[in-house]
Amino acid sequence: MRQIATGLLLVMAALYLAARHYQGLHPLMGYVLAFAEAAMVGGLADWFAVTALFRRPLGLPIPHTAIVPENKDRIADTMAAFLRTNFLTPQVVARRMSGMNLAAAVGSWLADPQTGGSSRLRAGAAEMLAHVLESLDPDRLGNQVRSGLFKQLDRLEVSPLVGQMLGTAIVDKRHMPVIESLVRWAGLTLEDNEPLVRELIHTRANAILRWTGLDERLANSVLDGLYKLLAEVIVDPDHPLRGKIEEGLAKLADDLQHDAELRAKIERMKGDLIANPAVSIWWQGVWERLRLKMLERLRQPEGQIGSQAAEALAELGRHLRDDPELQAQINRFARRTLVGASVRYGDQIVRLVSETVKRWDASTVTDRIEGAVGRDLQFIRINGTMVGGLVGVIIHAVDQLL
Repeated sequence: MRQIATGLLLVMAALYLAARHYQGLHPLMGYVLAFAEAAMVGGLADWFAVTALFRRPLGLPIPHTAIVPENKDRIADTMAAFLRTNFLTPQVVARRMSGMNLAAAVGSWLADPQTGGSSRLRAGAAEMLAHVLESLDPDRLGNQVRSGLFKQLDRLEVSPLVGQMLGTAIVDKRHMPVIESLVRWAGLTLEDNEPLVRELIHTRANAILRWTGLDERLANSVLDGLYKLLAEVIVDPDHPLRGKIEEGLAKLADDLQHDAELRAKIERMKGDLIANPAVSIWWQGVWERLRLKMLERLRQPEGQIGSQAAEALAELGRHLRDDPELQAQINRFARRTLVGASVRYGDQIVRLVSETVKRWDASTVTDRIEGAVGRDLQFIRINGTMVGGLVGVIIHAVDQLL
């Protein structure tokens, strides 16, 4: 557009020279001469005006030229004030948000299989999380996670919590599988250590029992009795030994909640466990396996977890799209949030705009503003050339009449 405007000015100059050369051939040449002369004046005047906005015409230090670069800071403050006054006010934000159904729009985007909003959102979130896990130092990240986890664990008193869980399990009869597992474990342990038990009985037996061989029979009887007892406990739900175990578990649950000495002992054990270097080494290995597994899952967006996440997001989108009450609640929440943000952070936002523009160098500001409105400014030059020429014709006609 700059080349077109400049070319039009050169055409007017050529027309002026031609009209002046052939001025005596016909009376109408005077009108052509007046048109070309006034068009050059209008084109040059508007060229000066447009150029003076962004730079000094011909590099001359003419006052009130290069307006944009010379007033960059004032323009930045004016833009920020305009933004704050006309856009970032609670009334404007609330009025704008009241006409928007944000929840329905988001719901349609997530639920529409054509746009694939849920898949794109899931894929984007997965990719971002994968980049975070890969870019951060694994050891340092693992230590930070461990530190935060252990800090929360240190603040938590474990004993009452375990006692409540155990008491609730006993009331709901959910401790029965635990008792059966303990009994089965005791039987397997006894079977694995049967030679040790026999050796212990042989050692404790006196010389007469060993001489008569009764120690072996005694050992067999003891082991058979223990196996029989454990089998009866497993088979009979009302076995007295089960009752004793339940009494012990109930007492343990009560002590965990109300026995100060036991609670203090467990807290000391917890502190020693947290401070043990072996636990830190163990956690680092666990964290590295977790991190690699998460990366593997995140890099496979079409896997089972990815499909489940996509379906969950799509289901959420369908609820948002089809439930007017849910839309009203979410839109109200969004409106209040944005209005509150405009009140709390409006000044910081406009200050960011102002400081950003002020940090730009003068040529950057000039190039960006000229790039945004420069095409229309060149039309001003073209219009000035043509309007100036028409005004010249009118003036010449009036001069001829007078």
